Amino acid sequence: MAEPSRKTKKDSSLNLDTLGLAMGNTPPQALDVEEAVLGAILVEPSTVDDTMGELSPECFYDPKHRMIFEAMVSLNREHTAIDLITVSDRLRSLGNLETIGGPVALADLSQKIGAAAHIEYYVKILKQKTIQRDLIKASVDILKQSYDDATNVDELIDNAQSKIYGAIQNSVRKDVQEIGALINDAMEDIQKNQNTVGLSGVPSGYVSIDSITQGWQPSDLIILAARPSVGKTAFSLNIARNAAVDHHMPVAFFSLEMSAKQLVKRLMTSESGLPADKIKGGSKLESYEWVQLEDTLRNLSKAPLYIDDTPGMPVMEFRTKAKRLVNQKGVRLIVVDYLQLMQGPTELKGLREQEVAYISRTLKATAKELDVPIIALSQLSRNAVQRAGAVGKPQLSDLRESGSIEQDADLVVFIHRPDFVGMSENPEDKEKTYIIIAKHRNGETCDIPMLFKSERVRFVEMNDSLDMRADSITYESGMNSGDFDDSGFDNSPF
Repeated sequence: MAEPSRKTKKDSSLNLDTLGLAMGNTPPQALDVEEAVLGAILVEPSTVDDTMGELSPECFYDPKHRMIFEAMVSLNREHTAIDLITVSDRLRSLGNLETIGGPVALADLSQKIGAAAHIEYYVKILKQKTIQRDLIKASVDILKQSYDDATNVDELIDNAQSKIYGAIQNSVRKDVQEIGALINDAMEDIQKNQNTVGLSGVPSGYVSIDSITQGWQPSDLIILAARPSVGKTAFSLNIARNAAVDHHMPVAFFSLEMSAKQLVKRLMTSESGLPADKIKGGSKLESYEWVQLEDTLRNLSKAPLYIDDTPGMPVMEFRTKAKRLVNQKGVRLIVVDYLQLMQGPTELKGLREQEVAYISRTLKATAKELDVPIIALSQLSRNAVQRAGAVGKPQLSDLRESGSIEQDADLVVFIHRPDFVGMSENPEDKEKTYIIIAKHRNGETCDIPMLFKSERVRFVEMNDSLDMRADSITYESGMNSGDFDDSGFDNSPF
């Protein structure tokens, strides 16, 4: 199997040579440095560890040098000493000794050794040349794919970003770290937190939730799940609104189910306090209600909230758009409504569990890469409703279509309404809702009681209920907008 591998690498080198000639340039290389590194490994045992951990065979442009280094790597893996005799014997067993020029060529390399103290500098040069060659190869691949009309543009963009990112990663090396240095970094973080008032993440706008999570944390994938029509979209809109309006944090909302106009009408209902029926056009607005609507929407209209309502969005298109929004708009929070409506790779069509698993992994990888929290809404199976002994309370096993959703998530939050699933007939329980933190990778789990004001498409904490009733009385009495504060919202803690 070694022979085809060598042929592939040789062909790649020839392609670079051909491309270089066409452009009037030679591919980036440093043959004298390659010889110095190989010579140092042959005669200086102390250089083996410094080079084997940093270089790969692809770092050597000359195919002969690559073969020699591959032989050295195989010897090192077997904990065999590396010298002229062992390397010659290994190359002979691989059938490559004559190809590289025989034992004489190895003897010549041992005479071209540079100073062992300079080995780190030589390694750095070879890695830089490798990155240059990788960027050239990535550019050629991108060019070829760009001319192919069968290639999906969004996949093309994502592949291009991945190839360029993969090429530059060769220059990034993360060393092991001593515990002392890590403790110093941790102490600095603790000190910074002592001097900082507020949350470490993006605020949800709900004190009871933020006290548990300290805000939505960067790089976290948060799964928000519930049965249909329980209020997933409403709750996620409340969260997006609180971050964008109250805290002026840019938020991106990807709606794969509802149109942007429908979402905005929901936000207008929640923000203005007017009945949803009037916002939808079911009944006419009074003149004072028009004033109230316009006044309360001023802050919302200026909020850094970005909505994309592309239906059936491929997950790679989402990645591209998310990167652009983070880089260009400074987005701090991303909401996806909802996960199961995204499309995975075409090769996984018909394999639903694998497709959902791929989407879930991609969302987590995107959150980590962009260092922003992603809230992904998800459907629950019917098991929660049919479960008799647990009052219909959802469990992690109820996450629909793939167990990888639970595995990939840093935080799993359920919305549970006992009256909605037929587990309560008490009229007082009509609005009662539980926000269940069922999984919390970095904190505690708990059930948080809340109220869902469906006529206002708004979730409120239990201690806000009196303020909400007072606000309702204010609306019914037809008071003008002067009784609202500057934010266009009532004076409740929400």
